[in-house]
Amino acid sequence: MTMMTTLVCQQPRVMQYQQRAVPVPGAGEALIKIIAAGICGTDIHAWAGNQPFFSYPRVLGHELCGEIVVAGSDSGDFRVGQRVAVVPYLSCGLCPACTGGKTNCCERISVIGVHQDGGFCDYLNVPFSNLLNVEAVEAEAAALIEPFAISAHAVRRAALKPGDSLLVTGAGPIGLGVAAVARAAGVRVVMADTSSFRREHVAARLELPALDAAADDFGEQLRAHFQGALPESVIDATGNPAAMNNSVNLVAHGGSLVFVGLHKGDIQIPDSEFHKKEITLMGSRNATRTDFLKVAQLMAEKRIDAGMMLNHTFTFSELADVFEEQVINNRQLIKGVVRFS
Repeated sequence: MTMMTTLVCQQPRVMQYQQRAVPVPGAGEALIKIIAAGICGTDIHAWAGNQPFFSYPRVLGHELCGEIVVAGSDSGDFRVGQRVAVVPYLSCGLCPACTGGKTNCCERISVIGVHQDGGFCDYLNVPFSNLLNVEAVEAEAAALIEPFAISAHAVRRAALKPGDSLLVTGAGPIGLGVAAVARAAGVRVVMADTSSFRREHVAARLELPALDAAADDFGEQLRAHFQGALPESVIDATGNPAAMNNSVNLVAHGGSLVFVGLHKGDIQIPDSEFHKKEITLMGSRNATRTDFLKVAQLMAEKRIDAGMMLNHTFTFSELADVFEEQVINNRQLIKGVVRFS
C-alpha cells in the first residue's frame, strides 16, 4: 500500500488518473480508504471552470464515506476498521464566527475537495475532529450525509417546529434534503420545481406534493395545500435569481425566508412586500457538526435515506471517462455516488 490511484482535475474539462503515494497520517489524523463519494455541484462547476476561489490541479470530492485503515495518535474513540463519514469543512477555530459556534462560515474555511485535495482517490488523511462514526449507516447513504447536513442546517436556520408549513423551491439534492429533514421534524412540506422529471422524483421518493412553479395558478395551488394560507416559511434551494426575487411573494405575513441556494450575482426583492410582511430573511451556508450528527441519526433511524436524492451510481475506475456525458450533460442526474469497490 505505497501507491494509490487518484483522479485529478488538471484544468477545466480535463480529468486524469494519476498514481500518487499513499499519504501517512500525522498526529490527530486518520488514513481512510474511500468507500463511496458523492458528486456535488461544486465538482461540476470545477470541471467546467466556473467555480470561484478555485485553483488547478485539484483532486475533487468532499462528500465522503470511508474506512479507517491507519489511526494516528490522539484517535480518541476512533479505531482501525471503523466506517466513518467526513465533515469536509476545516475551520480555523479562531475567527469570530468559529468562536461564536458558527464554524460553517469560518472566515478562513478550507473545504476538502475544493480548497485542498479531496476524496476522488483511494486513500485520504482526515483529522479525527472531522470524522463521524457511521457504522449504523450504509456507505452510499453515509457519503450523502454532507449534502443532507447542508439541508438540515437550512431547516435549523428557519427554526421550524412540528406543524409549521414550509415551501421548498428547487428539487435538486439540497432542496430534496430540506424537504426530507423538515418532514422528519413534523413540518408540513410542499415542494416546487419547474422540471416535471424532478417533480415526479419528489412524488415517488418523498411522497410529497410537488407543484410546477411556472404554472399560471401556482399561487392558488400552493394556498390550497395550506388551507388557503401561504406557508410560514420558504426555503429557496434554486439559486435562481428570479425564484429568489419572487420568494417574498410566497411566504406568509410574519414568516421567514431562507436562501440556501447560491446566486453569484445580485438579487432584487420587492421591498414593499418584504416590509409589509415583516419577513425574516436569512442566508444558510454549509453545515456544522451538529447538523452532521442530526443527519447521521435520522439515517440510522431510517427516517431519511439515500434514495430521496440518489438516482445514479458510478464506479471510480470509469468516472473520468463518463464524467462529461453522464454527469455534466445528464439532465436526469439528480444525485450521483461513486463506488470505490
